[in-house]
Amino acid sequence: MPFATEIHPVPGTLAESTADLLVLPVLTGEEGPEAVGGVADGGLTQVLPSQLADLFAHYALTGKPGELAQFPVSRDGGLVRLALLGVGSGSPDDLRKAGAALSRAARGKERIALAWPGSDAAAATAFAEGALLASYTFTLKSAEAPADQRPAPVIDVVGDPAALIEPLALGSTLATATALARDLINTPSLTKDPEWMAARAREAAEDSGLTVRVWDEKDLENEGFGAILAVGQGSTRPPRLVQLSYTPENPTGHVVLVGKGITFDTGGLSLKPNDNMKLMKTDMSGSAIVLAVLSALASVGANVRVTGLLALAENAFSGDATRIGDVLTTYTGKTVEVLNSDAEGRLVLADAMGYASTELAPDVLVDVATLTGAAKLALGTGIGALYSTDDSVAAEIEAAGEEAGEPLWRMPLTEDYVPTTKSRVADLANIGTRGKDFGPAGATDAALFLREFTGDLPWAHLDIAGPGRSMQESGLLTKGGTAFATRTLLRWLARK
Repeated sequence: MPFATEIHPVPGTLAESTADLLVLPVLTGEEGPEAVGGVADGGLTQVLPSQLADLFAHYALTGKPGELAQFPVSRDGGLVRLALLGVGSGSPDDLRKAGAALSRAARGKERIALAWPGSDAAAATAFAEGALLASYTFTLKSAEAPADQRPAPVIDVVGDPAALIEPLALGSTLATATALARDLINTPSLTKDPEWMAARAREAAEDSGLTVRVWDEKDLENEGFGAILAVGQGSTRPPRLVQLSYTPENPTGHVVLVGKGITFDTGGLSLKPNDNMKLMKTDMSGSAIVLAVLSALASVGANVRVTGLLALAENAFSGDATRIGDVLTTYTGKTVEVLNSDAEGRLVLADAMGYASTELAPDVLVDVATLTGAAKLALGTGIGALYSTDDSVAAEIEAAGEEAGEPLWRMPLTEDYVPTTKSRVADLANIGTRGKDFGPAGATDAALFLREFTGDLPWAHLDIAGPGRSMQESGLLTKGGTAFATRTLLRWLARK
């Protein structure tokens, strides 16, 4: 859903603003909190209820990013509120947190004015990301939210517009792409079947100047996408494969992004318990992220050619569903024994990645998926798992994740675990077969399985099962799909 909040750079001083919430940044100085933004020059000193040092002490402020205290001050037009907002060191990460805290605290206000603390362009981009993403809402309620719960329509960033306009616009672009992915992820599966996702891809292609190709179930059968077909065969709503292509002038390389797109996951015959199943409208997060990234590449000025593949299927429970012990033939010809129908994400990815590695000749292959509960157990809900066959690619994506505030932790592709991916009757098994020497290693088993379909290309696998969903409103996150890795991938691709 479109953001209710807009961010504008404006000239002048905070004292000249007509906003109903004035915001003064507070840094964590070496000798204690330090206000920036020109209180004296801005003409606000005389309206403060006390000296700044006394206010810091009264509210126990340290300048920690996101820390906030509000109080009324008198202006010519009457009372307005002044907020002291902690911005930490002024770093991008601290400004992102501060922006999110400000956005949440300002619900119900009409206009906010923040005195820009003079941080660099990257900090302005991060501030816009935080402020906008914290204002994100998704609702299908029949009644509008109460006025005091609605995001502020306008945030004015008071400073030098010439220095702020581009970085704030970039932050808005990154946040808008993330919001698009969140909207797709949060849409109920009653609406969101594979064809619905294909239609959203067609819309994105038209809006963003992309080319699009869609395989329906007959195309998938004719061209040998046996794994995608098998995952989707239990549903009355058939699977799709979508290809989106972004080609700038004189591209510097070719990257393929592959997204897992299970539009609802019952687990198939390996049926999930209800507590797990009720989250499964978000199991197509990878495909939503890839679609959103492709839609924003032109806006971030990416010079690399990018192909996005959305592997879409509904994993349903029925008499037509894939049985345990069935053997599938994937696009590359490799056969896979299905030992657990709830390990379906790696199957649809295998077909899409196999197609990419044999037909598209990319320089780099990256997949993103809410793939394994094991990754969530290992790293919790704040960090994504990164597997890669290429140190340079891994380092680039890790750096982009750090800059985006979407941390990734590189995990090992342990060669001793490769035998656990093997089947006695097929080339591969879709879950670890737990050889006598090693116990289960679910996230690594899945990564090693996927590696079989990369064609030895430089490859990175992002398992976002942990940070891909949020169970609470916190910071940049709202309850539901997070679209974690959208901003990471856009930053990475914009630099290639």
